[in-house]
Amino acid sequence: MTANTLAFDTRPATEADATEFGLKKDEYQRILTRLGRTPTLVELGVFSVMWSEHCSYKSSRIHLKKLPTTAPWVICGPGENAGVIDIGDGDAAIFKIESHNHPSFIEPYQGAATGVGGIMRDVFTMARARLPT
Repeated sequence: MTANTLAFDTRPATEADATEFGLKKDEYQRILTRLGRTPTLVELGVFSVMWSEHCSYKSSRIHLKKLPTTAPWVICGPGENAGVIDIGDGDAAIFKIESHNHPSFIEPYQGAATGVGGIMRDVFTMARARLPT
């Protein structure tokens, strides 16, 4: 199935399609429950991308939740981009962990090749967010 074929295919998706898209049976059932109907192939494709390791941290979320995120020196805790902490003398440090772009459950040896660009983008957006207006 190509992207061009998928874009115009409005037939209802099946559990076999979900498996082909990398979704587990329970995830497909969750989609059915949330939509209240069978998704189209396009909708299933959107769910499979948004619920992928890259977007949803499937295998690392449980470990990331163990990290501390609040303290008197935390200016901005981790979230969509990066965390910012006060290091004294009016300076701050920005920390970014791109967990799914390093060796992970999905790619245990190399990790994804997109890590550096995402890290730089997220650090720059946090720096800009903290500049006086």
